[in-house]
Amino acid sequence: MRTPIMSPIRRVKPASVLPHQHQPGDNLRGASIMTLCMVTFGLNDTVMKFVAQEMPLYQAITLRGLFVMAFIAAVAPRLGGIALRIPPAARRPMAWRMVGEVASTLLFLNALQNMAMGNVSAIMQALPLVVMVGAATFFGETLGWRRISAVVLGFLGVLLILRPGGDVFGIWAVVAVSAMAMVALRDLATRGFGRDITSATIAFYAAAGVTATGFVFSLGQGWIMPSPAQVLLLALGAAFLTVGYVSAVASMRVGEISYVAPFRYTSLLVAIAMGLVVFGEWPDFWTWAGSALVVAAGTYTIWREAQLGKVR
Repeated sequence: MRTPIMSPIRRVKPASVLPHQHQPGDNLRGASIMTLCMVTFGLNDTVMKFVAQEMPLYQAITLRGLFVMAFIAAVAPRLGGIALRIPPAARRPMAWRMVGEVASTLLFLNALQNMAMGNVSAIMQALPLVVMVGAATFFGETLGWRRISAVVLGFLGVLLILRPGGDVFGIWAVVAVSAMAMVALRDLATRGFGRDITSATIAFYAAAGVTATGFVFSLGQGWIMPSPAQVLLLALGAAFLTVGYVSAVASMRVGEISYVAPFRYTSLLVAIAMGLVVFGEWPDFWTWAGSALVVAAGTYTIWREAQLGKVR
């Protein structure tokens, strides 16, 4: 899962926790939308990994970013519009978020270009645990022994995937872990936004930052004349990102979060399936075992948070 320009954990804390009772079928609809979100993000990752085999990576990032900005602008009226002027109070969190956004995207796509999709995606599944630790560190949120145990279990799973000293562990594994850390920075910075900053505004600035940085880096890497097929694939990848973004927001507005959120882990299955079908990659036993630990720890954390929310 790339850290693509937009990811399922990339949202502001939704203003969408519905004040009224959930309706019958809401959980199923929410789970379906979350699954759609994960599938589209995984398809975007597949497109980028495929195109980057023949096109310089930063050129691909730049071209895709232009499409993403256009698509976000097109759907922005349904997402509250885009504010080109950022209020002074939101400028610092916006700056930190863009640092995390740009760094995570570039690091993730570099790792994705050089590692199996399933391995990179499995590492990224530890992100909710990293964000939870970051929230405790920087925002003073309390972690009980159960959630601390889940964090330890999740990180043990990451170590199983990486296997320091083994074939998987190397510079690109370090890059993938660094990408995850930058996504955590981005998500923590998002907490600094008020409800007056629309999701479309945040996404548009993120896309603009990634596109501009990709263009600067591409000047040193060089450009090629893209084929019509490559341009169409990048446009398709950008469309997947836009659908993923919209569905990620929608998934948090339908059903109970404790029911819907665990379906984000379908991204791992999508990455493994795409890696096998498109690139002939198949995770080994230790990657499966580590992924199981990470997903179990993350799912428990989501469930535990829901239980604590009922008590508050």
